[in-house]
Amino acid sequence: MTKSILIHHCDIVNEPAVIQKNGFVLIEDGLITRTGSMTEDRPVCEGDVIDGSGKLLIPGLINAHNHSPMTLFRGMADDLQLDDWLHNHIFPAEAAHVSEDMVYWCSKLAAAEMLLSGTTCVADGYFLCDHTARAFAETGLRAIVAHGVVDFPAPGVADPDQNIATVESFIHRWKEKSKLITPAVFAHSPYTCSPQTLKQAKQLADDNGVRFFIHLAESKNEHQAIISPAGDSPLRHLHNLELLDSNCVLVHAIWLDDEDLDILQQSKANVVLCPQSNFKLASGISRATDLARNGFKVGLGTDGCASNNSLDMFLEMDLLAKSQKAFQYDPTVFPAEKVIEAATTTNNTILGYTTQVNIRPGSRADLVLIDQKSPHLTPFYNQDLLVYAVRGSDVDTVIVAGEIVVNHKMLTTIDLEETKSKVNEYAVHLGGL
Repeated sequence: MTKSILIHHCDIVNEPAVIQKNGFVLIEDGLITRTGSMTEDRPVCEGDVIDGSGKLLIPGLINAHNHSPMTLFRGMADDLQLDDWLHNHIFPAEAAHVSEDMVYWCSKLAAAEMLLSGTTCVADGYFLCDHTARAFAETGLRAIVAHGVVDFPAPGVADPDQNIATVESFIHRWKEKSKLITPAVFAHSPYTCSPQTLKQAKQLADDNGVRFFIHLAESKNEHQAIISPAGDSPLRHLHNLELLDSNCVLVHAIWLDDEDLDILQQSKANVVLCPQSNFKLASGISRATDLARNGFKVGLGTDGCASNNSLDMFLEMDLLAKSQKAFQYDPTVFPAEKVIEAATTTNNTILGYTTQVNIRPGSRADLVLIDQKSPHLTPFYNQDLLVYAVRGSDVDTVIVAGEIVVNHKMLTTIDLEETKSKVNEYAVHLGGL
């Protein structure tokens, strides 16, 4: 039996720069099958019917980098240098408190936060990833779940010699298990993974047709910490190891010189920016505008909420646009249209999805309805307000894969109060409450 949803009398963002007034969208079996104006004959729908009056329908946002289990560490260690934050606070807390149940419940909380704020898909990287994948699937969030690789004992990988084998097993378990979950490989960084480990992790990703993610060039002095450097910059290190190609996703990529930019352009590797996290940790400002001038499209993510501390992609879009304008002393760079593109179609391509995320027949039904009636969204002239005024709290309804997962600001898939209670129990053990 066909599962159908009809959304009517809504304004629709068909493209980043175009809003169709008073339209409808028909969804059948997880795909958009028809769109049009309410002046046409409205299609018959035997399933759910949603009145979109006073609302704007947009493609679901995609968060291209997160560490969802780290919701437990939100606000635990703020206002610190990156090295201090990571080595003296985060790594010790993870060693002491990360467990299978912790990963499950904290991932569930992150999924709830993302869905409620309009994110319908995420690329996540952590450990014990079976439990993150299960939490996302139960909550109704589409996800690339990338299992972590480091050269020291990690949650679920007590023996670092088993790091690649552990990830390989995870990939095989989840590759065809869920329509929402796609496995991947996450090599933490060139300062936590040796060249041999990086090569093995990348080969594993390539052999299995999944994405390879890595933190790179996040801090100014990162090159000094690289294990057995093969180049004189973090990017040239990866280049000389022959890791850069279209299946490689570089997260952060702040500290790039002109030679790095040329190599990056030629390599076809992907870049995901996390401006909120980078600002909070004072890591720096990316050269996103320089990349864009050469036709290079960058993606966008929140990073984990231990360093953000929010998972609201609307805030991330706002800061990306404004930070690049301020950095370049030019208000015309990174216009809202391009930032919306980064958080939707560009992220979709970077993550390797082949189905489209625009609101057209044949595109997957990952959609968000935004309430336009709030004072800060009045009047609503154009889509620029999605970047400069809309916040996650303005989201009313969310659909993922043709299923209503948020209805009038309420999750339909899980018990949110139970999830928050479980995470707060872990926070008591952590010593924060």
